[in-house]
Amino acid sequence: MAEVSADTVTLELLREAQEVVRSSPLGVIQTPIIPWRQTTLPLSTNCDIHIKLENMQRTGSFKIRGVAHQFAKRPKDGHFVTMSAGNYGKSFAYASKHYGTKGKVVMPETAPVSRSILIQRFGVDVERVPTPCLMNVVNRCVQEENMTFLHSYDDLDLIAGHASLGLEVLDVLPDPDVVVVCCGGGGLLAGVAAAIKLSGCEKTRIYGVEPHGACTMYQSFIEKKPVGMDSKSIASGLAPPFAGKLPFELCQRFVQGIILVSDEELKSAVSTLYSAGLVVEPSGSAAFAAIVNNKIPDLEGKTVVCILSGGNIGKDELMNFPD
Repeated sequence: MAEVSADTVTLELLREAQEVVRSSPLGVIQTPIIPWRQTTLPLSTNCDIHIKLENMQRTGSFKIRGVAHQFAKRPKDGHFVTMSAGNYGKSFAYASKHYGTKGKVVMPETAPVSRSILIQRFGVDVERVPTPCLMNVVNRCVQEENMTFLHSYDDLDLIAGHASLGLEVLDVLPDPDVVVVCCGGGGLLAGVAAAIKLSGCEKTRIYGVEPHGACTMYQSFIEKKPVGMDSKSIASGLAPPFAGKLPFELCQRFVQGIILVSDEELKSAVSTLYSAGLVVEPSGSAAFAAIVNNKIPDLEGKTVVCILSGGNIGKDELMNFPD
């Protein structure tokens, strides 16, 4: 198999992937973009912000986009294993049930138990392990059980599927000044950034947002190579064991910078969004947290896109957030 690099990702490839995602039997939704001014959300900067409501996506997050493209490209009778803190696992399980494939999700033991239960309801096995052991368990499943590994963020088909979100943004706002996206392993950020930049929006500034305690892409930018770390954050979906190789290459090429937010800022963002009628999990609120805490430079008078990437948060979790 040929080596996949950032050069492999072309606008033609991304547009083809968008058509696959649009026509997927998994029912991926073209989620709405609403102007910030039509909400009750606070804003201290004079700019024109638009919110992409990916928290309303099928399975509750953007992950179904990449999964739809991955499953379309894989054998229909496969036996797949993946690692996920929840959202990718949920989409993976949803797709597995639809296609009738066997699957297993290896989850960090720090992920909410409610997410494991939800994944198991789709008929997919779950194995909970310490975060540093995730890849070891995946490798064991591949070697001993002959399973095929579907990567939850470092995979060309997945990233191309996620790019459909960026192309949808451009359908509504053809030339945004700034786009703000959460970043875990970097699959969504890489896909959105590639879609926007390869579409000719050379002046658009794209920022990824990570928690302080799980800043793998931020650290990778500093060290100029993908790195891993013992990530700890309330945003479990943004706390992978390492940054993806292909996402890192694409982010280096197309992303302006990585912004860091604290767990307290994420908690506050979840509460603020909830009070405005928007159910968004901590991982999904990272871009919003960066904007409301004035961490994105030079927004005055600009057209800005804020992606709310997921809404999978249970009542049990919401109980722990400030009013």
